[in-house]
Amino acid sequence: MNITVLKVRDLDEAWWRCVREVLLHGRDYKIDRGSYAGQYRREFDFIVCQIEHPSSKCLVPSTPEGVPPPTSRDYIEKEYLPYLMTNITKDKELYTYGEYIEPQFLEICRVYNEYGYNTNQMTMTVGDKDSIFLEHSPCLKLIDTRVQDGKLNYIVYFRSWDLWGGFPSNLGGIQLMKEMMAQEIGVEDGEIIALSKGLHLYDHQWELGKIVARL
Repeated sequence: MNITVLKVRDLDEAWWRCVREVLLHGRDYKIDRGSYAGQYRREFDFIVCQIEHPSSKCLVPSTPEGVPPPTSRDYIEKEYLPYLMTNITKDKELYTYGEYIEPQFLEICRVYNEYGYNTNQMTMTVGDKDSIFLEHSPCLKLIDTRVQDGKLNYIVYFRSWDLWGGFPSNLGGIQLMKEMMAQEIGVEDGEIIALSKGLHLYDHQWELGKIVARL
């Protein structure tokens, strides 16, 4: 497997650098099972993207003229963040990330506040032993936490990840959640390290991606 490692400043740079790199170096992949079966996507074998300053000041990626934004701050704050952090299930939803994350978020804050920051146990996981049987199991699998040098860092793993719209919406919401946790436990906001063996662009997104990447 080819491992792609990117070190970027913020969420905006993370998105357009990933778009460029996957178009240049990704592997064309025909989907046998899952969402969009039979369709092609271009995918990283495995990517590690270190985002050094993912502040919510740069929450949404910028796009060239003629390319619609992949997400919006309004969507992230009003739609995605509640899905990420609360146990509210809408019609036809089999699950939400929030039903798994909400209780773990509260427990992590409690442990850090009561026992201090030097522990490797504070990891939020999404899904359970029955998730494998779902038609569409959770793409986000874990958010690990590390407090180091007075800053809260998140290590995030997605098993499969839509780069065009999912990546910026997901990381925008996760960043807002991280800022909330940092405030709750009394530390500064830190980095996001995002990992995936399935970060991809669908074939219908390639032409727009080339405009963003200036290829």
